[in-house]
Amino acid sequence: MRTKLISLFIVLIFLVGCTNGNGALNEREKLSKELDPARNQESPADTEFDKRIGYVNYKRDQLEQDRENNPTLTIDRNKMADMIARVILRNEGFIEIATLVTDKEVLIAYEKNEALSSNDATDMAKRTALSMMPRYFKVYVSEDASLIPFIQSMHHDMTSERDYQHTLKRIINEMKQSPQGYEQDAKNK
Repeated sequence: MRTKLISLFIVLIFLVGCTNGNGALNEREKLSKELDPARNQESPADTEFDKRIGYVNYKRDQLEQDRENNPTLTIDRNKMADMIARVILRNEGFIEIATLVTDKEVLIAYEKNEALSSNDATDMAKRTALSMMPRYFKVYVSEDASLIPFIQSMHHDMTSERDYQHTLKRIINEMKQSPQGYEQDAKNK
């Protein structure tokens, strides 16, 4: 009888241990499934359309439960610079654009044709960058096409952090000499 009780006790301990381990695992799986943005989605009929959009739907308490996966903002600076330049160049008034995106600034130097006024060109370039970047970025623009090689040098020729910071500061100071757009003049001085 005593051996049966001991065996039963060992089996119970084993079952309780397995349940707790599986319970924690199941809880993690349940949380993971709750936070999966695709959990309520049906498979789309048109997969090409699905590739063109992105969608998520969360409730505050779902994100508060997931403190380990704290999202951070990562920006592909090359892609952003490319996108900003391409959008600006869609306007026929621009001939050449050099765009540099750093961790805090966007620098845009351009050459325009005579049909586009300086104020309109500056405002268009600046608003384009501001509309594409997070709000904390400062945007500097200049129609001085002689700054294009300097912006390009920032991409290629920096040998040290000190050189980089010095050159960046010098280009920004030079760009501030140009008009900075209608509404944003006061913010970026």
